Amino acid sequence: MTFTKSAIYLAISATTFNLTAFAEEQKNTAINSTDKLETITVTTDFREQNLQKIPTSVSVLTEIEIKQRNAQHLEELIAISPNVNYAGGSQRARYYQIRGIGERSQFQETINPSVGMLIDDVDFTGVGSIATLFDVNQAEVFRGPQGTRFGANAIAGMINITTNAPTEDFEGAMQLTAGNYNTYDLGVALSGPASDAVNYRFAVNKHTSDGFIENVYLDADDTNNRDELSVRGKLAIEASEDLTIDLAGFYFDFKNGYDNFSLDNTRQTYSDEPGFDTQETSALSAKFTYEGFDTATLIAIFSGANSDLAYGYDEDWAYGEYEWMDDEDGYIPDPCITPTGCLADVDGYSSTDHYFRNKDVFTTELRLLSNEGQEIFNGTTSWVTGVYFKQDDEDLTRKYTYLSADFNSENKSQSIALYGELNSQLTERLSLITGLRIENRTADYNNSDAFDDDISDTMTGGKLVLSYQQTEDTLWYGSINRGYKAGGHNTDGSLPEELRSFDPEYLTNYEIGYKVALLDNDAYIRTSVFYMDREDMQVKSSKTILRSDGSSEFISYLGNAATGSNYGVEIEGAWHINNEINVYGSLGLLKTEFNDFINADGQSLDGEEQAHAPNYQFNVGINYQPTDHWLFNLSLDGKDEYYFSDTRYYDGAAIPDADIKSDPVTMLNASISYLQDNWQVKLWGRNLTDEEYENRGFYFPNDPRDGYTPKAYTQLAEPLVFGATLDYQF
Repeated sequence: MTFTKSAIYLAISATTFNLTAFAEEQKNTAINSTDKLETITVTTDFREQNLQKIPTSVSVLTEIEIKQRNAQHLEELIAISPNVNYAGGSQRARYYQIRGIGERSQFQETINPSVGMLIDDVDFTGVGSIATLFDVNQAEVFRGPQGTRFGANAIAGMINITTNAPTEDFEGAMQLTAGNYNTYDLGVALSGPASDAVNYRFAVNKHTSDGFIENVYLDADDTNNRDELSVRGKLAIEASEDLTIDLAGFYFDFKNGYDNFSLDNTRQTYSDEPGFDTQETSALSAKFTYEGFDTATLIAIFSGANSDLAYGYDEDWAYGEYEWMDDEDGYIPDPCITPTGCLADVDGYSSTDHYFRNKDVFTTELRLLSNEGQEIFNGTTSWVTGVYFKQDDEDLTRKYTYLSADFNSENKSQSIALYGELNSQLTERLSLITGLRIENRTADYNNSDAFDDDISDTMTGGKLVLSYQQTEDTLWYGSINRGYKAGGHNTDGSLPEELRSFDPEYLTNYEIGYKVALLDNDAYIRTSVFYMDREDMQVKSSKTILRSDGSSEFISYLGNAATGSNYGVEIEGAWHINNEINVYGSLGLLKTEFNDFINADGQSLDGEEQAHAPNYQFNVGINYQPTDHWLFNLSLDGKDEYYFSDTRYYDGAAIPDADIKSDPVTMLNASISYLQDNWQVKLWGRNLTDEEYENRGFYFPNDPRDGYTPKAYTQLAEPLVFGATLDYQF
C-alpha cells in the first residue's frame, strides 16, 4: 500500500485517539466528565452490542460529540469518523461517501444510493438533507458493505441515527444558539409518562441563518439562507407483559436557498434568479416487539415517508446580457463607476434549471431472533431470520429553460429480501458469524421522452466473520463481507442508447480488526485494515453538449466500469489521562483506483483515483476540565485533496489536476463551556482560522467574459463560524 509522505506523518502525530470518549452518564448528557470512558452500545445490528466487542468497523457519534462541537447537522460532525466524506452541490449534505464510495448528486436520473440512512427505523436514504441533530442520542456509521443487515442501499456502509427515547420521569431540555451570519437556533424537548403504560417524547427545533454568500447583483446576503424546522415525536407503549410498541413521527420543513457557485469562485455571486433547495417530509415508524414465544422474539417494523423535494439553480450564475467592470479586485457588475471604465457589453445567456420530486417510501420487516437458552447446534449458535419489503416511488418534474416542454418521469420500484444470520460460539473465545441475504428488486420507469422500461435484478450478499476474544478487553476479528447495489437507467434523451442503462454493482470487503481497552478502561484503541474489490462499478461520468449560441449543457450519467479497488486503514482511540485531561482522535488512510476503465469518451482511467476519496482524514483533540464548572475543548480536522468527479478529460484533452481536485485542508475548532447542575453556556467556533476549501467542483465552460473557455468552478465549504449556546435541562 502506497500513501503520501504527509499521510505517514499524520499517522504518527494523530496516533490513536477518537472523540467518542469524553462522557459521563449523567442526566441529559451535560458535558461534564470526571470518570472513566463510558460504555457505548451499538443498536443498529440485529442485537445490541458493546462497541468494543462488535466485530466490524463502526463509529458511534454520541450526544456528547454533538454538543461539544455544537453540530446542528450531520455534515458538521461527520469529519470525526475516519474515511467518511460528503458532497456539496446542495444547501445541506444529501449524499455521503464511505471508504471512497457513494453518490455525489442527483439531477434528472434515478439513482440507487451506496450509503443508506435510517432515522428511528425510517429509511431516509437519498434524502439525507434532513439529518439534523437536536435531541439525537447517537449516530452510528458502519463502514463497509452491510449486505446481510441492510441490503441494496448499503454497499459502502450505513448511517443510523437514533433520537432520544421517551423517559419514565418527566424531564425537558431547551437549547438556544446565536451565531455569526445572523444564525439562530432554538430547540425544545419534553419527555415523560402519559400513563402507566405509555411514555412520550416530543422535540422541536428551528434553525435559521443567512448563509455564507453575498449576492452582489441583488445586493443581498441571504440568497443561500437556511430556514429549517424539525419536529419529532415518540411513544413507548407497554401494551402487555410480552408486547412493547415503539412509535415515531417526523415532520421536516426546510425552506433553504441555493446560490453557491460564482463565476469567480468566490462567495460573491451575481445570479439574478437564485436557486432553492427545499424539502418537506412527513414520516412514521412503528416497531412491535413480542417476547411471548419460548423460542424466539418477534420484531415487526413498519415505516413510511413522503418527501416533496425541490432543487434549482441559476445555470448562468449571472444575469443574462450584462456589462462587467474590471477593477483590481476582479469583476463586478453594473453600474460602471470606476476610472477603469467598463468592458464592452458581453452577450451572455440566461437559464434556470429546476427539479421537483415527490418521493414515497414504505418498508415492512418481520424478524425472528432466537431467545437466550434456545440456541441451536447443541446450544452453540444463536440465530436471526427475517423478510423485508420496500416500495420506493419517485416522481420528477424538471423545468429547464432549454426544454421545449417540462420533463416528467415516474419510477416505481419494489424490493423483497430474505435474510438469515448464525452466530456460533466455536470455543469459549472464538466465534463465527455467517450471514446471507437474497434480494430481488424490480423497477418500472417511464418519462415524457417516451422512454419506458422495466428492470429486475436478483442480488445476493452476506458475510463471514471470525472473531477471537483474546481477553475481556481485547478483540481480534477477520471478515469477508459481500454487498450489492441494483442497476438502473440514465434518463437524458440526448445520451446515446448504449449509455441509457447500467447494471448492478458488487463489492467484496476483506477486513482485519483489533479492539482493545487499556489502562483499567481509561483508554481504548479500535483499528481496522480493509481491502474492497469492486465489480461492475457504477461510475458517475459526464458529457457537455454545446448549444448553437456557444453556451453548453452539462449532462451527468451513470455507467459501469470494469473493476476497482479501495483499501486502507482506520484507527480510533481515546485516553482519559486524569480527571482533568482527555485526549482523542481518529485517522483514516485510503487508496482507491480504477482497473480497466474506459470512459464514455474513450479515455482510459486505469489506475486513476476514484472521486471524493481523500488519501487521509484525521481528527485529533483535547478536553481540559480544571474544575467542575469549566471545560475547554480544542480539536483539529484534516483532509487530503480529492477528485471532485471521475471526469478527467474535456474535449479529448486531459484536465490539469489542480482544476478538478479540492485543496487539502486542516481546520481548528474550539469551545469553552461553563457548567452548572442543570444549565451550561458554551462559546464555540469551527474553522477558527477561516480556511478556504472546496466541497464540490466542476470543469466546463460557463463564462461569456472569456468566450466560454472551459475552466474549474468550485463550491466553497463552511468558513469561520462561531456563536454562543445555552443548554438548560429541567
